[in-house]
Amino acid sequence: MRKSIRLFLNLIVLISLSVDLMSQERLNIPRIQGEFNFDGIVDDPCWNVVSPLPMVVHTPVFGNQPAEKSEIMIGYDNTYLYVGARLFDSNPSDMLVKSKKRDEFTVVSEELMLIIDSFNDKENALGFATTPSGLRSDFTIYRDAMIHSHEGPFNQSWNTFWDVKTTKNELGWFAEVRIPFSSMRFKDDEGKVVMGLICLRKVAHNNEVDIFPPIPPNWGESSCYRPSKAREVVFEGLHSRRPFYIAPYAIGGLQQDYSLNETAAGYKMDRSPSLTAGLDLKYGLTNNLTMDLTVNTDFAQVEADNEQINLTRFSLFFPEKRTFFQERSSVFAFDFEPSASLFYSRRIGLYEGEKVPIIGGARITGMAGRWDLGFLDMQTMSIQPSDTSISALSSENFGILRLRRQIINENSYAGGILTSRIGTDGSYNLAYGLDGIFKFFDNDYLNIKWSQVLDDSLSGRILSLDPVRLYINWNRFNEKGLNYDFTFSRSGKDFNPKIGFQMRSDYSFYNAGVGYGWIPDEFSPLKNHKMNLIVSAYTDNHDKSAQSINAELSYDFRFKSDYNGMFSLGHMYENVTDTFSFSKSAYVPAGSYEFNQFETHINSPQTNHFIMGVDFITGTFYDGTRFTFGLEPSWNIGSALQLALTYDHNFLKFKSRNQSFSGGVAGFKALVMFTTRLSISTFIQYNSADNELITNFRFRYNPHEGNDLYIVFNEGRSTYRDIENPRLPLFNSRSILLKYTYTFTL
Repeated sequence: MRKSIRLFLNLIVLISLSVDLMSQERLNIPRIQGEFNFDGIVDDPCWNVVSPLPMVVHTPVFGNQPAEKSEIMIGYDNTYLYVGARLFDSNPSDMLVKSKKRDEFTVVSEELMLIIDSFNDKENALGFATTPSGLRSDFTIYRDAMIHSHEGPFNQSWNTFWDVKTTKNELGWFAEVRIPFSSMRFKDDEGKVVMGLICLRKVAHNNEVDIFPPIPPNWGESSCYRPSKAREVVFEGLHSRRPFYIAPYAIGGLQQDYSLNETAAGYKMDRSPSLTAGLDLKYGLTNNLTMDLTVNTDFAQVEADNEQINLTRFSLFFPEKRTFFQERSSVFAFDFEPSASLFYSRRIGLYEGEKVPIIGGARITGMAGRWDLGFLDMQTMSIQPSDTSISALSSENFGILRLRRQIINENSYAGGILTSRIGTDGSYNLAYGLDGIFKFFDNDYLNIKWSQVLDDSLSGRILSLDPVRLYINWNRFNEKGLNYDFTFSRSGKDFNPKIGFQMRSDYSFYNAGVGYGWIPDEFSPLKNHKMNLIVSAYTDNHDKSAQSINAELSYDFRFKSDYNGMFSLGHMYENVTDTFSFSKSAYVPAGSYEFNQFETHINSPQTNHFIMGVDFITGTFYDGTRFTFGLEPSWNIGSALQLALTYDHNFLKFKSRNQSFSGGVAGFKALVMFTTRLSISTFIQYNSADNELITNFRFRYNPHEGNDLYIVFNEGRSTYRDIENPRLPLFNSRSILLKYTYTFTL
């Protein structure tokens, strides 16, 4: 009896300790009491009864007390999440305020950032950031901000509705942030909502980052963004609200293109004036699911792709820049080794370099019970390319369904995917796959993917390994101490997902990487540094011969002053089965080659007003030599003007064959920001290999979120018109477009 009583008392003690620990781990967010002025001054009485978050230094020396005082308070009501921040500075004249651009991620300024794991799933989060100029940047985080293989953990194209007001004076800068709960999806348990919270203050002129809660920098630059390390916070009496937005747009413009005339003796100009309209709609189906509909989808505001010179025998991979496909794109990710993916959204709406009109489509994202859900369906029109030698493309339907759910622990997931590309001409290509990411220990992850393709040309092959893809990866994410990455991947000869991307076929990929990183003490000028050794190989499935082998030893470093860079030595082997060319006078014939290269990249601190990046590659190259250098200077002139240059040039020489190639890309960017709402930008690129000059000009007026006016001008010119007969026209294409969008909130 006494033993039973003693066990019962011990159980009560354990339960009370557990509750006490839970109360310590979770932070109750207070409700805002009384009215206050949303003006960025942060002097209203309501803030005086909210306890500031206890901040500590994240970098350069973790755990130290911040050099500058921060009072960051968080509250809420039934409609909004509020942040009031008094960000004091002992030298306010030194504060760096470099931009007024919406979604600025390329320059470093004084910054306040809030990261919210709204579903408290320890893997995904929303980011909201502002600076003393009052700009707004928002983004999403996925995969716990860790890089699984080559997959990046951020989507910077996500936008939602929220407001910020800022002020500055001789004491520092001050901010008030107001985020509608309708802009976030979250789990509502009878009015009790638990989220994850991380708060960051960047004191740019001191190269210091302060953080709550105390998260160490052990996982590199993304350490401070990890949802699994966030502090759990509780909102009482809060219920989810469903968004309902309708955003019609109208666009008009003129497109001019030159093409050969019927006799091929000259060129004719095709003028294509246009006036069209479309509609985007966003609606909350449930508390956790959001539907997006689009009709007559338009991509007029998309920036030009960065020009590249291809020194490989494979197709170039260009990232997606169209907003509709970037939003919540992480939900649909099913990637293998670099530049290989089951879903590549640029397959939709593009064909042989030409735009394919999109009739419309639908997307559903969010959570259904414990399942992470993504559904996308798009319908395109049929087209005949301007080059009549290319076959016509029928109207097609593109579909993708993605499901994932948490298993075992909060950072382990299993799921599946189904993609389809079906043409009205009877063609079809289906792909399906299963995958899982399993976390073992603190930093070790096992990533497994299996996929198969069904195509109209592969009837009766469902049990064959030819249309099958397998991917296995084990890695440890660690910037401090030992890290490693081991990968095996196999792609069958008929594995060709026509809504995906891969450079090779019928191959196996092996990768083994091991490294060690150091985070020195506070007296060292180094912030962190590491050594890495990576060996990778592509082999042919048919005869097991090597297609490519790469061995690289590298050293990466970052100083507390923020100077950073890397050095590497590499040995490469390439088995070239077909001759490939760099130009009409320089090529690499079929054969086997071994060569060695030295590579370095050096970058000056992003906190400087003048920033410089230097790239350098030299060594042997197939049966010749290579010398590549690049320069990337940029200037941030106050918060109203940004200027940037890029220059990259390649010199190849094949002495034994008396061949050479010289080609480079030069670019100039300028951004003038009159206010946070009004800006003008230009992007001019010159590709000497293609003798092409590309100009992109954009005017944007954004009076408030969801209301945009764009004027876009694009032009492509040939800089060497006598290279062809008949002589090339003055310009290849030219367009001017005006687009206006207005969002109605219902």
